[in-house]
Amino acid sequence: MAAIPAFSLQKQSQRIAPEVEAAVARVLASGRYAQGPECEAFESEIAAALGGGLRALTCSSGTDALHLALRAVGVGAGDVVLTSPFTFFATAGAILLAGARPAFVDIDPESFNLSPAALEAALRRPCPGRLAAVMPVHLYGRVAEMADIAKLAGAAGVPVVEDAAQAIGARAAGRPAGAWGAAAAFSFYPTKNLGAMGEGGLVTCRDEAIQDRLRLLRVHGSRRRYEHETFGWNARMHELQAAILRAKLPHLEEWNLRRRAIAAGYAQRLAGVSEIALPALVPGHVFHQYVIRTPKRDELRQFLQQRGVGAEVYYPAPLHLQPALRQFADGPLPEAERAAREVLALPMFPELADAELDCVAEGIRAFWGRA
Repeated sequence: MAAIPAFSLQKQSQRIAPEVEAAVARVLASGRYAQGPECEAFESEIAAALGGGLRALTCSSGTDALHLALRAVGVGAGDVVLTSPFTFFATAGAILLAGARPAFVDIDPESFNLSPAALEAALRRPCPGRLAAVMPVHLYGRVAEMADIAKLAGAAGVPVVEDAAQAIGARAAGRPAGAWGAAAAFSFYPTKNLGAMGEGGLVTCRDEAIQDRLRLLRVHGSRRRYEHETFGWNARMHELQAAILRAKLPHLEEWNLRRRAIAAGYAQRLAGVSEIALPALVPGHVFHQYVIRTPKRDELRQFLQQRGVGAEVYYPAPLHLQPALRQFADGPLPEAERAAREVLALPMFPELADAELDCVAEGIRAFWGRA
């Protein structure tokens, strides 16, 4: 069998090429290329697809989505935002862009998401500034324990901003990711479950005042040309990306269902391999990544690579140990640090064939002599 990549877009791109080409041609014919009718249409369509009474606002990237969401709920200079240390750098980067500082809260070892127990303890501790927000991350496509997190944040009088960059279409308790907090940020980076052909982001909220604030910040703090009410920046989405996302959006549910089927296939094929911990097949998980954990992560990864199977590490170092963020570390975070040593993402994309699943599982079983 040919090599199996950890991720691939080629088959998907070939399948939907006619729809994407028509969308691109439509934009070229329009002569509108930045934050125009395609963006407006996509905002309406994705809000309807997500449900939950959400309002949606497109922007230039997932990072800008996080930054916009934080600023829209009032996070600013000198503030503190509680968040997860086990995530991509943009989570903390957006906090810093807003002028605030991140305070890291350890994760739950099973879900890899922000631990409600650790959050409760963090909320009791003295804060080196105004506590302005709690930002949980729906890592790998699984919604964090939002009922508990929202309750704790609400009791503390602090808004919740969801980092839902990896969780488009995910749900928990019948509620979509993005509908639990005051605002939420999504990414359309090409590798995401719904990816643009370039950069793109989305902020969701339910409050009209927050939506209005987001619109203002997205275009240099301006409602009317050459009149600027506040400091904002250019965070507009390109019309080409919006049109491409409109072409891909009708396929999202099908793609997410296939991801869940692949996850179930892995679970079935790897049952009984006690040396690895498999992710739980919780309802609503959209498996942006299928991540196992083992203390022999590096050895297993090398073994799989030698057999032509791609496997990636998301993430090899928690944020509080990153050189740029060590100044914000406040002691060890053992679960995040252990996860960084043990996690391994297996191949995961909707076009992954069952025969390829067999090959990946055979490689893992062979590593432990279970072939």
